[in-house]
Amino acid sequence: MRRFLGWTVVLLVLAGAGGWWARREGHLPPMPWLDRLLAGTIAAPAPARPPNPPPIVGVAIAARSDLPVFLDAIGTVQAYQTVTVRSRVEGQLLAYEVREGQEVAAGDVIARIDPRIYKAQLDQALAQAAQDRAQLDNARRDAERFRSLAGQNFISRQQLDTAVAQVAQLEATQLANAASVEIARVNLSHTTVTAPIAGRLGLRQLDAGNMVRAGDAQGLVTITQLRPIALSFTLPQQALPAVNARLAGGEALAVEATVPGVGEPERGTVELVDNQIDATTGTIRLKAVFPNPTLALWPGGFVNVRLRLDTIRDAVLVPGTAIQFGPDGVFAYVVGQDLRAQPRPLRIGRTDGERTVVLTGIEPGERVVVTGQDRLRAGARVTIAGEEGAGPRGAPPPRRPPGTGS
Repeated sequence: MRRFLGWTVVLLVLAGAGGWWARREGHLPPMPWLDRLLAGTIAAPAPARPPNPPPIVGVAIAARSDLPVFLDAIGTVQAYQTVTVRSRVEGQLLAYEVREGQEVAAGDVIARIDPRIYKAQLDQALAQAAQDRAQLDNARRDAERFRSLAGQNFISRQQLDTAVAQVAQLEATQLANAASVEIARVNLSHTTVTAPIAGRLGLRQLDAGNMVRAGDAQGLVTITQLRPIALSFTLPQQALPAVNARLAGGEALAVEATVPGVGEPERGTVELVDNQIDATTGTIRLKAVFPNPTLALWPGGFVNVRLRLDTIRDAVLVPGTAIQFGPDGVFAYVVGQDLRAQPRPLRIGRTDGERTVVLTGIEPGERVVVTGQDRLRAGARVTIAGEEGAGPRGAPPPRRPPGTGS
């Protein structure tokens, strides 16, 4: 059976070939179905594949420049000063002279407390002082008379000493009266509550009409100083020697603070370093001060902090994206004049996230690959992005149809 099928196929192929030859010689009429059958069984040869074009890479030029050395941290904004305004006397709160959230200067009137009882106490102290002053004047005149009479032996020495002692006693009473008057005057002045510092008022804690007492824990209102404003942040203890060295040299350590996703960084300086390292975290706390002219920094907020610790002068810099890490260490692809990329082993230094210091391995002016390294191998020919003949996605430049001109 299999032999029969094989001979059948051979006969069909021979018949088809003979029919095709007879049709080509004109002995048979055209047969489109035979053309389609032969076209499906006899495939045309596949065209040759063009060679792969060189990969397109992005390059940058290594250059000498200065690199600022930054330390990054997360900081907490704090008011430079915070004061809870409390009453220093007892009485009824008559009224506030300011609004919540208002900016106040030191000495501005915040609130007023009923002053009548303190005015009466001052008047009473003044009256008592006047009464004792009159007695003192009379005692002094008596002492002068007794001194004259004692010189003429009309009175005893004991009477003179008693008159002199009476004068001294009334003089001491006068001093006590002066202190009482001053206390009454101070208490009266405390019925006008003033701002001890400049800053912004918070929410009031007590409404007018309530009784207030000296030392109430809640107070009347809180004032926070926002210009300048403070910032607290921590650094690893390894940074402490460099920070102390800069501060000991009298240099100001510049600090930048940025509210995440908001505007430009605010600039300030380090004011102090804490006097001990946190043993649980191995960090040291620092405090910086910012002018905060636009109130971009607000107490209690978290900000990104950058401390400018030093500047590396005249360093060879390359983009951070050029640095590659392999099993043999750090390297970068360098493109020569022959447009071939060669891996170059490197020794690198500090980085700021965008640029990296190259200590050895690359010279200024050399071209390093910053994009497309995944398509490279040692000695591969490349096309530099942006140069003449570089097509999109590594494709060769499009061919122009004949006769279209340049």
